[in-house]
Amino acid sequence: MLVFAKIKSVQQKINSLNKGTKIGFVPTMGALHRGHLSLIEKAKIENNIVVVSIFVNPTQFDKEEDLINYPKTIDKDLSLLKSVGCNIVFVPTAKEIYADNIKSQQFDFDGLEHQMEGKFRKGHFDGVGTIVKRLFEIVTPDNSYFGEKDFQQLQIIKKMVQKNQIPVNIIGCDIFREEDGLAMSSRNSRLTYEQRKAAPFIYKTLKQAKIEFGIKNALEVTEWVKNEFEKHPLLELEYFEIANEETLQPIENKKTSQKYRAFIAVFAGKIRLIDNISL
Repeated sequence: MLVFAKIKSVQQKINSLNKGTKIGFVPTMGALHRGHLSLIEKAKIENNIVVVSIFVNPTQFDKEEDLINYPKTIDKDLSLLKSVGCNIVFVPTAKEIYADNIKSQQFDFDGLEHQMEGKFRKGHFDGVGTIVKRLFEIVTPDNSYFGEKDFQQLQIIKKMVQKNQIPVNIIGCDIFREEDGLAMSSRNSRLTYEQRKAAPFIYKTLKQAKIEFGIKNALEVTEWVKNEFEKHPLLELEYFEIANEETLQPIENKKTSQKYRAFIAVFAGKIRLIDNISL
């Protein structure tokens, strides 16, 4: 496994690969867990070479404290990547990526950015678009893999690739969960013992909401979810929304020809957890 910190070095290595070598790319912010490894394992099956980036991107954090507190476990991450047979790891600094101008590019994602996460995290998706576009330019992958836990982000990256005509295939991968149903996330490591015990309630509620959606309209299901969280002592609901999978627009009435998904964001103390489920 080769580890590079400089853009020039990783590009030289990629450019030296035989013509026709298929490159799979998994961009991460480190603090790797089993969910990340599942993306890498899928990438290994479908490509000749797998590149993983580890970069905590400052431009996608709307709160300075979240950037500061984001878990950084580089030694453990590199050990995990080696164990699953990753070929190339790119670990740049913020200066290497942004030079002296740590600022987001402005994007138009056709309105996808204004829903859900976009309402609560100002500038977040401009930061995501900026770093992912830059990494695609550096790594030039054939395929890139993203978990569906960040489903809105996945749709936004697909839109960015389409609008900027970037020649990469974006592949969404199933949410990887703990045995008790909690969606795997780097933030889970910051939960207290009590919060961690309480957190599976999020997925439990999503699963029940899916059942309720079979017999009730979106507004009734949303009210039911709000009531469930109002009764919970440790978890605070930020939002619950049922939306069209493609447009991410919230819905009122169901149409049999469309696919829907329920999205949720919950605070456990100061730790913010997101999840979603296909309906």
